[in-house]
Amino acid sequence: MTDRPAPRDSHPSVTFDRDRKSRIGLEEAVLAEPKTVEQIAAIVGDAHAEGRRLLLTRLLPAQLDGLPADLRGALDYCPLSRTAILGALPPQRDDPAVALVSAGTSDAGPAAEARRVLAYSGLAATEIADVGVAGLWRLLAREDQLRSMQVVIVFAGMDAALPSVVAGLVPGLVIAVPTSVGYGVAAGGRAALDSVLSSCAPGVLVTNIDNGYGAACAALRFASAQAAGRAD
Repeated sequence: MTDRPAPRDSHPSVTFDRDRKSRIGLEEAVLAEPKTVEQIAAIVGDAHAEGRRLLLTRLLPAQLDGLPADLRGALDYCPLSRTAILGALPPQRDDPAVALVSAGTSDAGPAAEARRVLAYSGLAATEIADVGVAGLWRLLAREDQLRSMQVVIVFAGMDAALPSVVAGLVPGLVIAVPTSVGYGVAAGGRAALDSVLSSCAPGVLVTNIDNGYGAACAALRFASAQAAGRAD
């Protein structure tokens, strides 16, 4: 059999990491926002021509509108999460059991980003929305359900008290995503970030502000480690 040359990216500034999944279990995602439309078109065009799936994060509507019509039509775009998916989703599994818990509807964007990243990798998630601590009864009404989850990703802005409260109730892995929601000294999510970094609940994993993508990847790493443990 003749060896085929490695695929070449069609834009000189693009070198896509096609082997990342074989190394770490996660495919390379495309952070679209800082890229030009030309660069995004080259990346999507290469994947489309090779029949590869592709995940784009932080894709702005204006960038999507600037793509050629055939590439635009090939993408499944979610404006809330600003993610786009090229190709079909794999079958969705629910092991480990993952919950996406948001304090309020203002946190829906990062939560949607996490949900889409998980779905791209074939991991389903249960969404529990609008359970912020200002109405604590809403959270406590879901306590039994939350305790059954192995991974709980919590999205909260303002004082971001919710991740600490959740981590005091459940035995699973808690991943806190501070969001850029709040007034004045909330400072675009910095107050929420400081709050969860100084959480009194032990073992809370913290991502950067609005980083639903990073939280989903942490959950996927947990899932891979769990699967490897079972295989051993």
